[in-house]
Amino acid sequence: MADLSSFPITTRWPARHPDRIQLYSLNTPNGVKVSIMLEETGLPYEAHLVDIMKNESHVPEFLSLNPNGKIPAILDPDGPDGTPLGLFESGAILLYLADKTGRFIPKDANARWETIQWVFFQMGAIGPMFGQVGFFHKFAGKEIADKRPLQRYVDESKRLLKVLDTRLEGRTWIMGDDYTIADIATLGWVRNLVGFYEAGELVGFDAFTNVAAWLERGLARPAVQRGLAIPARPS
Repeated sequence: MADLSSFPITTRWPARHPDRIQLYSLNTPNGVKVSIMLEETGLPYEAHLVDIMKNESHVPEFLSLNPNGKIPAILDPDGPDGTPLGLFESGAILLYLADKTGRFIPKDANARWETIQWVFFQMGAIGPMFGQVGFFHKFAGKEIADKRPLQRYVDESKRLLKVLDTRLEGRTWIMGDDYTIADIATLGWVRNLVGFYEAGELVGFDAFTNVAAWLERGLARPAVQRGLAIPARPS
């Protein structure tokens, strides 16, 4: 059985099954990338809820694994060299799990890098821009009288949706016929934009028919449905 005692995070979130991947997360758009990937791959894991509303991602135990204080993070007791490995950043975790299982990333080198570029597109563009729309449209930013920041992020989100819509023309998934980590990285953010952020009308989502159909296909996957609820938010 793996010994995870050298990782301080396990003192606050003890591992009941230390031989399994330990997931420290909440079901935000970034968090669900990893829970969906774990559900899709079938890797054994144990989920620990990190309540960001209670600032739990900034307690010393969590910071010992992710000094940036953001979810998700994982601790794999069976890392590449057989010893435990801790990882943060959702994109890096997706790549790691894809390589670990040999699933949801192409084996062909060209297609592999093309997939990775779309993961980076989500990480560097879709996530930050959609998140700002949420802040200025639904949360504290909506109280700001000057609506230019909101409009700037709405316009940029429309542009990004157009990029994604164009990419999906004639394709089932971002990489074509194969569902990959590019889709897993992006689904939760598009779902959040039109759902939790209530910004569908604001960004004219109905015009992006390819994205809408792709989102519906993605949400129909059983592993996606399970992953979206892991770990459950506190009631």
